[in-house]
Order: sequence, then C-alpha cells, then structure tokens
Amino acid sequence: MYPKSFKKLIDNFSSLPSVGPKMAERLVLFLFKQNPQKLTDFAHNLENLKKDLRYCKKCFNIGEEDLCSICKDSNRNQKIICVVEDSLDIFAIEKIKKYDGLYHVLGGVLSPLKTISTENLHLEDLEKRIYAEKIDEVILATNPTTEGDATALYIAHMLKPTGIKITRFARGLSTGADIEHADELTLSSAILNRN
Repeated sequence: MYPKSFKKLIDNFSSLPSVGPKMAERLVLFLFKQNPQKLTDFAHNLENLKKDLRYCKKCFNIGEEDLCSICKDSNRNQKIICVVEDSLDIFAIEKIKKYDGLYHVLGGVLSPLKTISTENLHLEDLEKRIYAEKIDEVILATNPTTEGDATALYIAHMLKPTGIKITRFARGLSTGADIEHADELTLSSAILNRN
C-alpha cells in the first residue's frame, strides 16, 4: 500500500521507543511535507549523531568531548555523586537547578527479565570513582520501580564497606496531588519521609 521508501521510513521510526506504526506514518508524512533544506539539515544531524556525541569517560553522560560539561565544571561540588539510570535523568535534575554535584550514569538498572546484570552497568567505574575522587556522599537516584529499587539496594550494599554517606531521593505525594487519590505506597512514603 505504501511506496517502498515511505514504508522503509515507517519501519525506521516504528523501531524507536514509544513510536507505534500510526505515529511513524505521521512522522514520515510530516517530513515529506517539509522543505528540502529542513530535511537535509535533519538528515545531516542524524547522520552526525554518533560522530558529534559520545559518552563522558568519567560519568558516562552524553557530551561532545571526552568529558561532559558537568564533569568539566570546577564550580560543582566535587564530593557528591548522584547515581542515575541514564542521561535523561540528568537533564531532568539539572532543569530544577537544586543540585550542584556530579553524576554517574549506570546505563540501565538490574533486570533479570531483560538479562541486565551487574556486568552490564557502570558499577565498577562508580566504585573506582568513589575511591579516586574521595567522594563523601552518593545519592541513589534510580527510578522508584522494582528494578530501580533493587539496583539502589545493590549499590548501597556494594558501597557499604566504603563508609561514605549513601542517600536516596525521598518519595511521596507530588505537588498538587490529592491525598484521596494517592495509592497506599505513595501515601505511606509521604508519611514516612516527611520533613
């Protein structure tokens, strides 16, 4: 039903996370309607994605040089590392402008179902950084999921012999939430982690 090149692009877009076949169709049609220069710029940026971006050699965040802009910033607190699952978590935390320490990207979480084990994550690199950089505190900022909690528990256990302070983001009611609509786990966390 589709022209071959149109179908190939639909398949390409459908392979992306959270993009289904209908959304892929819309994206391809949208791109087809763009002026040639916009499309050329888009293709050029996509083609250079792996050339222009790389993982930071220190924290595994996404950057344009061997060290990301956060690791190169000497004004940041060099004694705290916030451990996150991926770079998108860093972007979210940086938007609120309340944290001025360093980061460490795990590259995922422990997940037996997806066969992601400790060898697949940057855990050894984290441990080496803690000793090499004389870190005082590690903040475990994995997502509040079963896998995120299991990963945080594993890291806390792994780092216990270091004697450094290990903290975890508090959980509870979000701003603007109604107590009556909160689930039991959220409400319980809100009460237990109250300020």
